[in-house]
Amino acid sequence: MASTNHIINDKPLTTIPGSYGHPFFGAIKDRHDFFYHQGRDQFFAAKIKKYNSTVIRTNMPPGPFISSNPRVVALLDAISFPILFDNSKVEKRNVLDGTFMPTTAFTGGYRVCAYLDTDEPAHAALKTFFISTIAKRKELFLPLFQNTLAECFTEIENNLSSAKTATASLNDAVSSASFNFMFRLLCNNKDPAETKLGSEGPKLFDTWLLFQLAPLATLGLPKIFNYIEDFLIRTVPFPALFAKSSYNKLHEAFSANAGKLLEEAEKAGIERNEAIHNIIFMAGFNAYGGLKNQFPTLMKWVGLGGEKLHKEIAAEVRSIVKEEGGITLKGLERMALVKSIVYEAMRIEPAVPYQYAKAREDIIVNSHDNSFEIKKGEMIFGYQPFATKDSRIFEKAEEFVARRFVGEDGEKLLKYVVWSNGRETEEPAPENKQCPGKNLVILLCRVFLVEFFLRYDTFEFTYKNIVLGPNVTITSLTKASSTF
Repeated sequence: MASTNHIINDKPLTTIPGSYGHPFFGAIKDRHDFFYHQGRDQFFAAKIKKYNSTVIRTNMPPGPFISSNPRVVALLDAISFPILFDNSKVEKRNVLDGTFMPTTAFTGGYRVCAYLDTDEPAHAALKTFFISTIAKRKELFLPLFQNTLAECFTEIENNLSSAKTATASLNDAVSSASFNFMFRLLCNNKDPAETKLGSEGPKLFDTWLLFQLAPLATLGLPKIFNYIEDFLIRTVPFPALFAKSSYNKLHEAFSANAGKLLEEAEKAGIERNEAIHNIIFMAGFNAYGGLKNQFPTLMKWVGLGGEKLHKEIAAEVRSIVKEEGGITLKGLERMALVKSIVYEAMRIEPAVPYQYAKAREDIIVNSHDNSFEIKKGEMIFGYQPFATKDSRIFEKAEEFVARRFVGEDGEKLLKYVVWSNGRETEEPAPENKQCPGKNLVILLCRVFLVEFFLRYDTFEFTYKNIVLGPNVTITSLTKASSTF
């Protein structure tokens, strides 16, 4: 059991409990428990119960032989988690994917911005460029995304009316929409269908992402195949050669069509070749990879809310759009229910569940009840779903509460919504690691809900959980019964 030494900030300084086990077999055991025997939530819940602590020592995948050191200090509550955002105390050099890093051959030989620490000079230059890129294109956000969504919803309706399928994959439709939006935004409104990419863009990004992130996932195969899967995807990293063809096509398309953006990068002092690889990573890993999972997650929880919630959303959306004479930024800010729903979906099922950092120095981290010392150089891991579903912060933490963030009391909770690698109450800046597109993602999710409920009164769906987020299938749509 942990021993109490003395008091820090009115909390007892306590030895971090937990065990890494045998240097090799302990990591393998934890990996199998995490993926196959317990599942990730039960894996952490069992350790919290065993050690009576939300700050523990454990191993994290992928472990041997991909990761040379799988040992972490895990933060599993809302109070300890934010130490991961304090860049004066933690560093984030090469820790985006946790205890291992895919070869830079996946990114043209460059350590792109996401893998840079805030102390590295290139980080500030690239982060400033990304923030500037988004700001310069803010007038395009609404019209461009609305046009993209029109194509998305047409695709869904066509699939529903097809005698062959009579259902529609929301994931497929929003994958195309997410890619098309980002490509157009960054490439001077060029339709990717008019380039050599054609309709292949999403598939190319999916292939490129798969071979980088495979060691961190499981395919959910029958148990008989678990150990075969584990051996195949977590013994050695996949070489970038497997994704080379896909990446080259993306590189060619972005290089040919993002000329204006590349000129902006050069004016900012960023070498053209480095800029294009960073742009592709931002567009594919950060933006496309996040949005294609966030929209199905959002609609899953809205769908589970049922027809009563759908009526409430539709009433708010149609009333304010009518008053504003269309969809406007001012109107979106007035939609309290829509805003709350977007935050709540990000709280209850964050698209990126893991955060990592290394201690720059010996640091003290607080949980609700205790203080713990983490030594310089130790890897710190935060499991975001436990931080954002901390029952000592949120009432009915495991439930989707659509109006959770409405009103003054609700807005006070926004500092505990941390999906963007930072608090929702904070802003991306060159000196932090918060997602540069944080506000854009929030905006797109709101617009998605608004456009959906301008068109439809309600919908029915099924879903199943897959590698990253839910796979949502629309089974019926009820067209809007009222106009605005």
